[in-house]
Amino acid sequence: MERQLIGRGILAGALAGVLAFIWAKLLIEPVIGRAIDFENGVGAAHEAAEHTHGAGGHSHGGEGAEVFTRGVQSNIGMGFGVLIFSVAMGALLAVVFCVAYGRINVSARALAALTAGGMLVSLWIVPALKYPPNPPAVSLDETIKQRTLLYVLLVVLSAALFVGSILLTRRLTPKLGVWNASLVGIADYVVSMAVVFLILPGIHETPSAFPGDDLYEFRLYSLGTQVVIWVTIGLVFGALASKVLGEKKQSVSA
Repeated sequence: MERQLIGRGILAGALAGVLAFIWAKLLIEPVIGRAIDFENGVGAAHEAAEHTHGAGGHSHGGEGAEVFTRGVQSNIGMGFGVLIFSVAMGALLAVVFCVAYGRINVSARALAALTAGGMLVSLWIVPALKYPPNPPAVSLDETIKQRTLLYVLLVVLSAALFVGSILLTRRLTPKLGVWNASLVGIADYVVSMAVVFLILPGIHETPSAFPGDDLYEFRLYSLGTQVVIWVTIGLVFGALASKVLGEKKQSVSA
C-alpha cells in the first residue's frame, strides 16, 4: 500500500508541477526578464564608465556569453526544474502521510491537506521570511554558495523544529487538551524559529536601485507558485489516497 500511495504522491506532484509552471511562465517570467534587463543595463553603464576613464582597453563581449538561450531557460529549464521539484515534494508528502496515517485521528483527505499546509509553512514560507527569494541576476555570484548553504540549513532546521513542535503537542494533549496543547506547540515553533533567525546571518545584496515593484511581484508570485504546488498536491493526493485506502479496507472486509 505504501508504494501505491507514494505513486499517487508522484502523480499529484507531476500535476502540481504543470500548473505551477503555467503560473510561473505567465507571472514570474516577465519579472525575471526585467531583472536581467536591469543587470545588463548596470553592466553596460559600468563598462561605459570604465571606457570613459580609460580603464578598459579591451572588449569583454565573450565573457558573458550564455550557455543556454533565454528561450531555453524560460521554457525547458524552468519547466523541468518546477516539475522535478513538485514531483519530489509529492513523493515526500506521501512518505510523511504514510508515517502519520493511523497515528492521527483524521480522514485521509484531511491528513493530506494538513500535511501539505504544514510542509508549505515549514519548508517555504518560514524560511522565506529570513531569506526571501530574489530574481536571477540581482544577487552577487560570489555569495551563491553561502546563500545556498544558509538557506538549506534554515529549511532543515525549520522542518525539524516543526516536527518537534507537533510531537510536543501530541505529548501534551492528554494533559492540556487539544486547544491548549496546540497553542503550546505553535508557541514552541515560533520561539524556536525566532532564535534561529537571530543566530543565522542576514544577506542583503539586492541593489538599492532595483525597482521595488519588480522585487515585490517576484516574491509574491514565488509564494503563489508554492501555494499552487502544495494546494494541488494536498487536494489531489488526498483524493487519490482516500480511494486507495478505501479500496484496501473493502478488500480486507471482503
